[in-house]
Amino acid sequence: MVHYKVSYFPIRGAGEIARQILAYAGQDFEDNRIPKEEWPAIKPSTPFGQLPLLEVDGKVLAQSHAIARYLARQFGINGKCAWEEAQVNSVADQFKDYLNEVRPYFMVKMGFAEGDADALAKDVFVPGFKKHYGFFANFLKSSGSGYLVGDSLTFVDLLIAQHTSDLLAANPALLDEFPQFKGHQEKVHSNANIKKWLETRPVTPF
Repeated sequence: MVHYKVSYFPIRGAGEIARQILAYAGQDFEDNRIPKEEWPAIKPSTPFGQLPLLEVDGKVLAQSHAIARYLARQFGINGKCAWEEAQVNSVADQFKDYLNEVRPYFMVKMGFAEGDADALAKDVFVPGFKKHYGFFANFLKSSGSGYLVGDSLTFVDLLIAQHTSDLLAANPALLDEFPQFKGHQEKVHSNANIKKWLETRPVTPF
């Protein structure tokens, strides 16, 4: 049996997509949550000096989207053909662009940087959110299936549904402009294995 180990900090963040793919697939895995105080000693031994990491029978893979793409292909949620896989990857890359664009707001909001969270929300987060969720809404409309690409769940559905869930928890009114993503999140999180994971994973602030 293949041994999977996901190493990340004790939060959801960039490690959550790997955990959810493995949970979706019904795979047992080692959920290695590294305390902040232990990270400096571990950091030099990692490929790029960052987390998350996936270990597959001891072999190490870094970068959250590379990990997601590998696991999604292993478990059949990367699209049903080469074109769908490319579309899935394009949405995933755009989602990373979105997170990079709104990062200044979230860094302050989560207490990792100093700044005016209200001003950043108005000037950085809200414009970025509306722009990128508008892009994602086009994919949802085009597929017509309730999923972002094709007619079945892919890893970008897990990625965006988790973010939507986090946004709804912080401010339910935020999704009023994109109600289709409330339905998308509910659809994705109704999957039995994902639902079980969400109910049993460690509770973390983000």
